[in-house]
Amino acid sequence: MADKKLVAEITSRDEDFTQWYTDVCIKAELIAYSYIKGFMVIKPAGYAIWEAIQQHLDARFKATGVQNVYMPMLIPESLLRKEGELVNGFAPEVAWVTEGGSEKLTERLCVRPTSETLFSDFYKDDVHSYRDLPKLYNQWCSVVRWEKETRPFLRSREFLWQEGHTIHATKEEAEDRTQMMLDVYADFLAEDMAIPTIKGRKTDKEKFAGAEATYTIEALMHDGRALQSGTSHFFGQKFAEAYDITFTDKDNKLKYVWQTSWGMTTRVIGAMIMVHGDNSGLVIPPKIAPVQVMVIPIQQRKEGVLEKARELKEMLREFRVQIDETDKSPGFKFAEQEMRGIPLRVEIGPRDIENGVCMIARRDTGEKIQCAISELTQTVRELLPRIQTEMYERAKAHLEEHTYTAATTEEFEKTFAEKTGFVRAMWCGDRACEEKIKELYGVTSRCIPYEQEKVGETCICCGKPATKMVYWGKAY
Repeated sequence: MADKKLVAEITSRDEDFTQWYTDVCIKAELIAYSYIKGFMVIKPAGYAIWEAIQQHLDARFKATGVQNVYMPMLIPESLLRKEGELVNGFAPEVAWVTEGGSEKLTERLCVRPTSETLFSDFYKDDVHSYRDLPKLYNQWCSVVRWEKETRPFLRSREFLWQEGHTIHATKEEAEDRTQMMLDVYADFLAEDMAIPTIKGRKTDKEKFAGAEATYTIEALMHDGRALQSGTSHFFGQKFAEAYDITFTDKDNKLKYVWQTSWGMTTRVIGAMIMVHGDNSGLVIPPKIAPVQVMVIPIQQRKEGVLEKARELKEMLREFRVQIDETDKSPGFKFAEQEMRGIPLRVEIGPRDIENGVCMIARRDTGEKIQCAISELTQTVRELLPRIQTEMYERAKAHLEEHTYTAATTEEFEKTFAEKTGFVRAMWCGDRACEEKIKELYGVTSRCIPYEQEKVGETCICCGKPATKMVYWGKAY
């Protein structure tokens, strides 16, 4: 009864996707709510996933020459206001510190919502010559944005992220870095998290405050909603001019640097949950799973069972493996392993020991495989990459099956009325049309994809000639 109850406490995905998502976050012990709205406790199971994400991303960053630094968390108001577009963009979400100890501060301090201003102020004194460039820095930290509506991982008032900030001697170098980091994000999601994405440029309405251009990777969740999963920004020389970041070039002339920034947050954990999870809980891709294999002894009080289970764990030491030696029933242990999303379960009991076999259960498909104990290590070695690949293929198939094309306003309206997912449709480039589409259909432009295709002749909104094909969708 207890085994069934553990799973029954998760609302069905198809019944109420929003509640299912919250249930999984809580029941899989990823988070706990704190006493301040929008601030969450990330529990060990959730933080272990973030650590794995950090490890994979950090290695990818460093392979491109990036170094990690750390900037202060507080920004003086006067420093924040030097570049007007950024401060205006974040003004409604900023948290301010007005007292230090028992004294009123002479100037308000902003709790960083992002760190362009801090990096810019630092760079202006750190760079003098073209020989000092490029500067390829990244920091792992938390930021605070006072969001009105919050949801675990997807939108919280404090969240963990990395933010990269680079400066370059030439526009071309900065533009190349902007594209490079977007590719790093897309490859990480595809190869490590088994999540396919659409790459493209944000419209001017949707771009980051202060950026000349924002590029994005957009993922599609199981319920057909989009999730912006990583962004890379080309700033040009806006911040350089505002903060006076100059250098002496090879021609002995004083010039402004060219700047980029790029970031990915804990919301990718939310993406993983919503792309791969099911009615039993999490399904974690093997590459980032904190535990890849869980060994579960059956009838462990019987002589030799626990010892054999420990032997299996030792056999599998090349993987991230644990053994459940608790006195819970096997059914409860299975449900718990499934809830936590552990890719493989290895079961061993008295009869298995007699026959020299064990059972392997795949979390992603539920498939059970009888395996000779002597072949266990090799079987697991083959299964984990297969699971990784097949999880990506299923997610990609879902993305393709829920991507539609609309050549007319009628098709556009009908598709969003009847289906969920991305709709590819033409746009004239006018911001007024973009805003009207949001007003009429409750959808936003997700990106102008790199791979352009003419799917119609006229704008989906106004009927004027159109040259841009855009992915539209409802988003988190």
